[in-house]
Amino acid sequence: MENEVEMGGSESHDEHQIEDLNQRLEQMMEEKPKAQNDMPSVQAAAQASREEVDSRSVFVGNVDYSCTPEEVQQHFQACGTVNRVTIRSNKYGQPKGYAYVEFLETEAVQEALLLNESELHGRQLKVSAKRTNVPGLKQFRPRRVGFRSRSTHMPPYLCPYGYGKVPRFRMPMRYNPYY
Repeated sequence: MENEVEMGGSESHDEHQIEDLNQRLEQMMEEKPKAQNDMPSVQAAAQASREEVDSRSVFVGNVDYSCTPEEVQQHFQACGTVNRVTIRSNKYGQPKGYAYVEFLETEAVQEALLLNESELHGRQLKVSAKRTNVPGLKQFRPRRVGFRSRSTHMPPYLCPYGYGKVPRFRMPMRYNPYY
């Protein structure tokens, strides 16, 4: 009988633990949607701030590799107050040949667009309004067709070199009587 009493007591203890776990699970389930609802608002705010900054920025292409941000800033100073100049570089630190210029006012972008095809360091700049990057949207690039064989008169299933293979070009065999 003592065993039955102990078992009954441990069953009530287990039931109490299960109830506690269920309550914690319910609390966590209530908190989870709140956290998920907060994330889109944070992402939307970040996207809105990016769009606002991009509306005050221009893309400058064909920038000379020896050009410094200060020289680009001086070139666009007449349009308005330049907030930041970013010259993109590769992983080795060499400039890629384009830059972004951010202004304090949105009106300065229209003035900067008038500097399209102006010269800096002897190179003709290409100035356009900066576009906002949309995450998850890739531009479609069609696949490049590979090298085609020069012998188009033979169908691929009769080609002695195999499907898609092309013979290496060597010197043509010539008759040599001493060989």
